[in-house]
Amino acid sequence: MATTEATNTVLDSLGNLKRTHYCGDLRASDADRDVILMGWVHRRRDLGNLLFIDLRDRAGIAQIVFNKEQHPEAHARAEELRAEYVAAVEGRVVRRQKANPELATGEVEVVATKLYILNNAKTPPFVIEDEVAASEETRLRYRYLDLRRPKPRGNLALRHRVIFEIRKTLDALGFYEIETPMLTRSTPEGARDYLVPSRIHHGQFYALPQSPQIFKQILMIAGMDRYFQIVRCFRDEDFRADRQAEFTQLDLEMSFPRQDDIFGVIEQVMASACAVTGLKVKPPFPRMEYREAVRRYGIDKPDLRFGMELQDVSPFFAEAREALHIEGSIFALAAPGAAMYSRKQLDELTERAKSLGAPGLYTIKVAAEGVTSPLEKILGADQVKKLAEAVGAKAGDLVVAVAAKKQIKGTEAAALIAGQLRLHLAEQLKLIPKDRWEFLWLTGFPLFEWSETEKRWVSAQHPFTGIIEEDLDKLESAPWGVRSKGYDLVLNGVELGSGSIRIHRQDVQARVFRALGLSDEQARQRFGFFLDALTYGTPPHGGIALGLDRVVALLAGEKSIREVIAFPKTTAAVDLMAEAPSRVDSGQLDELGIALKPPEKP
Repeated sequence: MATTEATNTVLDSLGNLKRTHYCGDLRASDADRDVILMGWVHRRRDLGNLLFIDLRDRAGIAQIVFNKEQHPEAHARAEELRAEYVAAVEGRVVRRQKANPELATGEVEVVATKLYILNNAKTPPFVIEDEVAASEETRLRYRYLDLRRPKPRGNLALRHRVIFEIRKTLDALGFYEIETPMLTRSTPEGARDYLVPSRIHHGQFYALPQSPQIFKQILMIAGMDRYFQIVRCFRDEDFRADRQAEFTQLDLEMSFPRQDDIFGVIEQVMASACAVTGLKVKPPFPRMEYREAVRRYGIDKPDLRFGMELQDVSPFFAEAREALHIEGSIFALAAPGAAMYSRKQLDELTERAKSLGAPGLYTIKVAAEGVTSPLEKILGADQVKKLAEAVGAKAGDLVVAVAAKKQIKGTEAAALIAGQLRLHLAEQLKLIPKDRWEFLWLTGFPLFEWSETEKRWVSAQHPFTGIIEEDLDKLESAPWGVRSKGYDLVLNGVELGSGSIRIHRQDVQARVFRALGLSDEQARQRFGFFLDALTYGTPPHGGIALGLDRVVALLAGEKSIREVIAFPKTTAAVDLMAEAPSRVDSGQLDELGIALKPPEKP
C-alpha cells in the first residue's frame, strides 16, 4: 500500500486481482454471482449505514452498496471515495428492490464485500456526464476526462465497430489491406502539404500524404488488383466542422473495373457500416449527373430528404428584364407553408439572398383565394399565377426567386444562390426528416475548372482522373467542355468522398499535364517515377476515398467530426491537450539545417 500526499488516502495494489465483468454488462441474469468490478467513481450517496457508489467503466455504470453492519471494513474504506477515484470492488450481484429504468444495469446492484482504492483524483473541471456546461475548449484541454463521458465514449465505440465491419466486408470481397508511405515527396497540386525536413539530406523535405493516390495506382500497376487502406491523411488547410488537418479515409482501388463495379463494392461497404447502428440501406443507390443536380438543387451534393426543387423561370421575366434590371438567369422554388412569413422574415430572407450574391429577392405568396406579389405590378397577375404554378406552389406556399448575372465554375450563380436558400428554408421550416437516409451517386463532373487566382485551368478533382472518351479531342481545344470519369458519394447532403476511373495511358496523362499548364519538364520533376511506372503495362483501374470521420459523424448524429475523433484539434489547428504545435530548441533545428526567419516588424 502507498499513501498519496494530496489526500492521505492509502492506495492499494492491483496485485493478482482480476476483473470478472464490466460494470455496464451486469443484468438480472447475473443475480447471485460473485463479481469483481473495476472503474471510476461516478457518484457517491452516503445514507449513514448504507453508502451507494455508482462505479463506471467504458461499458456503463453499476450501483455498488456498502453495508456498514454486514461489511464494516469495506464501508469504512468506501467513505474515503470521491468522484473519479479508481476502485476495484469484490461483491455479490443481487436484484434491486426497486429497479432503475434509466440504467441498463438498473435491475441489479452489487453488495460489496471488499474495496480496493487503486488511485485518487483531483476534482475534475467539469462533471463527467453527457449534459456538460463546459466549453469545447475546456473539454479538448482535458480530453482524457471528456472521453469518459458516455457520448464521446460511445462515438469511439461506434467508430471501432464501423471500421471493423468495413474491413470484414472488403476482406470478403477479395481486397488486400496494404499500407502506403507516410513520408513521401511533395506534389503541390491542390491543398498545401505538411512538410517534414530531412536530417540526413539537409535542405530536402518529405511531405505527409494528402492521400495515397499515386501509391495506390502503382499498386494496381504492381498487380495487387484490389487494395484498400484505413489511412491517415494530412492537408494544411483551414479547419471547419467537417475538416481537420489530419483525417482518416477509407482508400480503395481496383484493377479492370467498370464504374458499376466500384459503386457495387462501396454500396456493400456502406450497407455493412450503416447496419452497425441498425440502419438498413438498400442498394443500388440512385445516380444523378452533376449538371442535373446543380439545375434541380443548386448544389453538387444535394440533400434528397425533402423536395423544393429549383426551376429556371427566366422566360416569365422576358418582358420585364429592363424594368427589373435583371441580368442573367432567374431560378425559383416553392417553400411549403412559408406564405405566413411576416414582413420582417421576408426582409431577413432578402438580406440573406444579397449576402449570397443576388441583387435582391422576388416572392409570391400563394393562398387558396389566389396569389399576391409585388411582381404583379410589372409581370401582371396572370403571369405571376403561371409562374407559381410552374414551380408547383400550393396554397400556403411561398415562391422565392433570385437572379444573378455571373457564372461560378461554369454554373449559373442564380441556381447556386437558390440552392443555398433552399437549404436555409428547409432548416427554418423543419422540412428535413431526421430519420431518412438518402444516398446519391454524382457523376459527369467537369475535368477542369478555371482558377482566377492562377489564370489557368486546374483539376476539378486531381490530375489522374479519367476522361470520357468522346471528350478526349477537346483537351487542347475546349478544356472547359471535357467531362471526367469522376464520381462523388453523397449522403443527406454531405459529400462522403470522391473517386474516379483513372488515366492509365501515359500519352493521355501527358496531355492532361500540358492542359494544366505543366511543361514536360515540370511534370517529370513532380511525377517522374509515376510517369515511368505508367510505361510498364498499366491496367485500367479506378477507386474512391471516403471520409471515415464524416461517415461516423453522420451515423452518430453529430454535426462536427471532432466529436468522433479521439484527439481532435480546434478550429485554430491547435491540440489544446498536448499543447501542439510547439516551438523546438535550436539544437534540433541545427541538426535539420534549418534557420528560422526573424519575425517581421510591424
